[in-house]
Amino acid sequence: MRTFVDANVFLRLFVEKDNPEQIVRSERLFAQARAGNIDLMTGPPVFFEIAWTLAYRYKVPNAAILDLLEAILAFPNLKVIDRNLVMAAIYLAKEKGGSFADSYIAASASDNDADNIATFNSKHFNKLAATLYVFEVAR
Repeated sequence: MRTFVDANVFLRLFVEKDNPEQIVRSERLFAQARAGNIDLMTGPPVFFEIAWTLAYRYKVPNAAILDLLEAILAFPNLKVIDRNLVMAAIYLAKEKGGSFADSYIAASASDNDADNIATFNSKHFNKLAATLYVFEVAR
């Protein structure tokens, strides 16, 4: 059986202490995966939601968020859609001090041979050493 895991299930393992029943259910799900009884999968939107929730709701520092995302990649019997891009984004964010979301965008652009990134968020993307699209001046 394959089960797609949402962000709130992961978060119950790491930060949510307000619902003991959900914590137990999350722990059981991952125990089943460790035992090889179930195959789990997740994808980039889940990583974005985890990173955002940890940063804005729980005020977790960026470095700790990246470590946690990296730990999720190591869960047994967990298939991560776009695993290589997720790993590249975590590495880039750790190396340059960027957020997971911006680093994922930069890694995706690079992986798909984009020449540059069109963004109005130049401060964060310059930090990642991304080449930015130059907008024409509005008239």
